[in-house]
Amino acid sequence: MRNQTSQIYAWALYDWANSAFATVIIAAFFPILFKEYWNVGISATEITFRLGLANAIASILLMLVAPLLGAMADFAGRRKGFLIVFATLGIIMTAGLYWVAEGHWWLAAFVYLLAAFGFAGGNLFYDALLVFVAKSGADTSRQQLDRVSALGFAVGYLGGGLLFAFDIWLVHAHTFFGIADQATAIRIAFLTVAIWWAVFSLPLIFFVKEPPAKTTASPFRHILLGGLQHLNKTLHTIKQFRTIWLFLIAYWLYIDGVHTIIRMAIDYGLSLGFLASNLMMALLVTQFVAFPATLVFGHLGQRIGPKRGILIALGIYLCVMVGAYFITQVWHFYLLAISIGLVQGGVQSLSRSFYARLIPKARSAEFFGFYNLIGKFAAIIGPVMVGIVAVTTDSPRLSILSITLLFILGGALLCVLKVPANSNPST
Repeated sequence: MRNQTSQIYAWALYDWANSAFATVIIAAFFPILFKEYWNVGISATEITFRLGLANAIASILLMLVAPLLGAMADFAGRRKGFLIVFATLGIIMTAGLYWVAEGHWWLAAFVYLLAAFGFAGGNLFYDALLVFVAKSGADTSRQQLDRVSALGFAVGYLGGGLLFAFDIWLVHAHTFFGIADQATAIRIAFLTVAIWWAVFSLPLIFFVKEPPAKTTASPFRHILLGGLQHLNKTLHTIKQFRTIWLFLIAYWLYIDGVHTIIRMAIDYGLSLGFLASNLMMALLVTQFVAFPATLVFGHLGQRIGPKRGILIALGIYLCVMVGAYFITQVWHFYLLAISIGLVQGGVQSLSRSFYARLIPKARSAEFFGFYNLIGKFAAIIGPVMVGIVAVTTDSPRLSILSITLLFILGGALLCVLKVPANSNPST
């Protein structure tokens, strides 16, 4: 039991580690530097389009390879090994943003999309390990999945928030640190994310265990062929997993809205003329509100079920997006940030634990490959949709309002999904 608890906390610390990338890079400082340092003299709507395109390309890359990589990891029993490879790519590319010179938006976008690819790929295998660390005896209990999944996201919001708070101080008090300007301070903040990510990934690397491989053969060709056979088997037996794929379609729709808000919220605030410093503080508020709120949603999932918990969160998201269309004052933005913080971690953690209940445990990486494929395909549509609406209408308000369609469709499909009595099929 003590060993199992240590594995759970070691696993959750990876969320503490890489959530700094989601907060400091994706949601906060990269959009600011992309707009004000790497795209000097370009219109706001054009920058929004370029940022959405960079996010979309990173998502396409993972979408193309995620299921096969997952099947290979399952076949070889190397989910953790694949995680290390992708995390290393993300860490190196995150640090590399420091050296991109002013005005080189195309290079910044390229390095960023590789970093985002590493971040998303690492999450694929991190999610796949959930069913092995969230164990109760020989079986994975439903309640344990909700608790452990919520713990990971909650710890991630806290860890990402703490580093984000430091980086806000670093940027706004840059002269105190002997840094010449804010742009340089933001680039240094990218380095702090890379270091944070690397250091706090170590507990997972050393302490989390996974079942041994089904084969002792290790050549890449053998693993690739085994992964292809594994994936082919799933595609040919897809009718057995109708509930899984129906959930994935619903997830595809509503998680698009969640990811798009994370990636484009700062850009939206800047387009409305709010100060970057105010937007940073609002985002920081979201992080610290999300920490306890995610834990609450974990317990809520135990009491009323993850499906109902997700629907509650989607209802709040829908109200937030309608409210975002009408905001005129910076305190409105703070209010929306608090509202998002209450549900963001909840919808993410309950979606992950709900999906983990449905999939075959022995093929977790493969099925989480499809889970991440769906999530990243959705993240292609959302940012591009926001960018296209912004360019064609010249209205950032209409672009943000377009996201409501995704929450409505995803929630409606989830409502008609019938949850099976049994979970974790063996095939």
